[in-house]
Amino acid sequence: MKTMTQADTVCFSVKGQVVIPRWLRHAFDIRDGTRAKVQSTPEGILLKPITHGYIRSLRGSLKGRGVMQTLVDDRKRERDL
Repeated sequence: MKTMTQADTVCFSVKGQVVIPRWLRHAFDIRDGTRAKVQSTPEGILLKPITHGYIRSLRGSLKGRGVMQTLVDDRKRERDL
């Protein structure tokens, strides 16, 4: 995704809710029900939408790192307890 320079101001509701501007929702493929990771950073609050595209981009990212074997070994240890 290219860097965006456009900015908007938003207001928080009494419940802490905020409306993400339409142009940002479209740019990041945020739809009804999209979840987001909320993180504190030195610059402020960071929202990372967890979209289908983001999840798809993670496919294969752990390939060749022995993660599956580690999970299998953990399961065996749990059964032995």
